[in-house]
Amino acid sequence: MTTPENHAVRKGFNLQEIHSLLSLLSEESSQSQTFEQLANAFKQQFPNKMDNFHFKVGLALVTMLKSVDLLKHGSERLFIMYLLVDFYSSDPISLNPFLPVIIKQLSDDAVPTNLSASEKYFLSQLITSPIKELSKKTPSQVLQMDVSMLPPIEITGLQLIVTENQSEMPIHTRSYIPCIVPQPDIKPMNVEGLHKPGQTDADIQRQTLEAIMEQNNSFFDWSVGPEFITLIPPLHTALDEELSWLQLPASEHQLHWDQAMLQSTTALNDEGHKLLLKAISGPLSIQQQHQLQQFINRNPKLVHHVGLTAAKLPDLVEHNPLVAVEVLYRLMQAGHQISDYFGVLVNMEVSLHSMEVVNRLTTVCDLPTEFIHLYISNCISTCDTTKDKYLQCRYVRLVCVFLQSLIRNKVIDIRDIFIEVQAFCIEFSKIREAGALFRLLKTLEGSDQLNQNASSSEKQPTNR
Repeated sequence: MTTPENHAVRKGFNLQEIHSLLSLLSEESSQSQTFEQLANAFKQQFPNKMDNFHFKVGLALVTMLKSVDLLKHGSERLFIMYLLVDFYSSDPISLNPFLPVIIKQLSDDAVPTNLSASEKYFLSQLITSPIKELSKKTPSQVLQMDVSMLPPIEITGLQLIVTENQSEMPIHTRSYIPCIVPQPDIKPMNVEGLHKPGQTDADIQRQTLEAIMEQNNSFFDWSVGPEFITLIPPLHTALDEELSWLQLPASEHQLHWDQAMLQSTTALNDEGHKLLLKAISGPLSIQQQHQLQQFINRNPKLVHHVGLTAAKLPDLVEHNPLVAVEVLYRLMQAGHQISDYFGVLVNMEVSLHSMEVVNRLTTVCDLPTEFIHLYISNCISTCDTTKDKYLQCRYVRLVCVFLQSLIRNKVIDIRDIFIEVQAFCIEFSKIREAGALFRLLKTLEGSDQLNQNASSSEKQPTNR
């Protein structure tokens, strides 16, 4: 097992840094100042610090976030999550190392800190499409917000990214746990204690945080997990009679599309035309994707002049899923043999990008019901026939998150595929995401959504 003695010497925070950080998180500061003011105060307290310092601070904040006995009030929790996002605000949210922690806080079964509806709305807005007005609010104002009439914010895309990244980690890495665990609430033993259930003495709380983050300890970034020790493989000396095999590479001849055929020189020199060709052969940068979407919006016929056949669609989906969504949407509007493209999309290999394309298409247009059912059946069949257990578990996680998104957004009528999806959940019930999907099915089964026709079907004419 990994213990503190096994770790190399790690640096925590000095006493001045600890006091500065705790003063920023105090109740007076976090309730009277806006998020923007608090973030600026952090930058003033710790100027000229590198990204590794922000990551170290983030680890300490995550420890406080997961330990309810180290937080005194809800405004602290809001400010901590705002800082975790603000540290990496210059990068895409998918590259934020603390995104899994934030997504976990937003999940319905988040333990031990269940967020209120206003906190979930604020945090969902912060990681999907942040607006400047959010940073102008104080934590107290966010806690008092009434979001009952506001529509929920979709975070399925980020959930898919987190699930994909976690599925690629080795199993033993996912088995590690923090070495700091929260102390459970102890029932009071006297009458005076009944007035303050679950409260922690402020001095003891501060001393605990100082001990955790102290320079010579740095307990907040220690973890406990299994270590696998393997024997050194034996090295055998090659014998003289042994042959040395030469693996010659096979010659591969690729067909090239003549882009100049039936097209003018002006079209070949068009930047959007070149970007679309590049998107088929390889991934584009975020800036190039935005430029290409602008070109397509100005000239929707651009998608018809690059030779994008149905056979090339899988390459575009895997390299640039957002561009693939835009191209398929334009092809659907023009009625350009869209059934061929749907057929390829249904039969292509199941992946995060292909699910993202189908999920985004359902939000911008109405897809044929037969296509959605075929795609879901193909996803379930892929999970059933995959022999590799690690790959099978990864596919099941992705499919479950994808199906939950379709059901919650009411893209599909769950009654049409209820039996197939229920059998899928039961078969892979040991996987957490499959259990969550099964609970959602049972919730819908007991609601009016599945039983709205039950009363009419049970009323049969009687003979008098």
